Amino acid sequence: MAPVSTPSGPLVVDAHHHLWDLSARDQDWITGPALAPLRRTFTEGELRAEAAAAGVAATVLIQTVTVADETPEMLATARDSDLIAGVVGWTDLTAPDVADTLASLLALPGGDHLVGIRHQVQSEPDPAWLLRPDVRHGLTAVADAGLAYDLVILPHQLPAATKAARELPELTFVLDHAAKPPVASGDLEPWAADLRAFAALPNTVGKLSGLHTEADWRAWTVRDLRPYADTLLDAFGPSRVMFGSDWPVCTLAASYGRTLATAGELTEALSPGERAAVFGGRAMRTYRLGERVARRAGRPAVT
Repeated sequence: MAPVSTPSGPLVVDAHHHLWDLSARDQDWITGPALAPLRRTFTEGELRAEAAAAGVAATVLIQTVTVADETPEMLATARDSDLIAGVVGWTDLTAPDVADTLASLLALPGGDHLVGIRHQVQSEPDPAWLLRPDVRHGLTAVADAGLAYDLVILPHQLPAATKAARELPELTFVLDHAAKPPVASGDLEPWAADLRAFAALPNTVGKLSGLHTEADWRAWTVRDLRPYADTLLDAFGPSRVMFGSDWPVCTLAASYGRTLATAGELTEALSPGERAAVFGGRAMRTYRLGERVARRAGRPAVT
């Protein structure tokens, strides 16, 4: 997969992956035989080996559970890692003292790696959860702290996400996994129309991530994913899309290397500058990673 490179050579940022240690904490979402391959510990060292083999320069570590202790642990891992450049953590957005909690997280050792907050909105039964007054208060606190907000939602929750993003223009909303479109069925609508409405707002960004785990895990092809990737890239424009592996969840359907190679195929029609944005530039801007990543790579910072 030659082509995921910037004009100055390869510089790939994986803007979405996870780590977990089952001896420290259960991952209660890993249930049933289909997810059994994920029921083990995944370490920074294992990720580092995968990233090095794939030519990935830096990564963003994303929360997995709604447990307050996880975020400080991730910040400590990032502090000690020469690979993890940013952390998207979790805090209770509905708590009255959410602003104080965010300030405390930023003040922790490794707190300078905190670049965003995420909540498992996809699991909330209320499709308008993002519009609740207490949630809006929390999202405002995220914006005031200078952080982004990652959205992990399902297609039917896109309209509420669009309204929230419209009402909070000061907050950058990052859409994980393109809102998990129905790749397995091949249906595009109403997902595509709702995605375009969300992407029309200037404070939104999309992730080219997680598409093949929404397809048939054993039989998917790049052709199956292309309509969804093309819609994502067209709706946001390549300059507002970032690549994420979703490792180790991606391994249910493909290895780390194949996941990156597939993203390369899905973006092969883009210009070198557009590919540079997808595979590094956008993540560095949105998550403010430029100086840290550039320092490691020995290049000028992306601003």
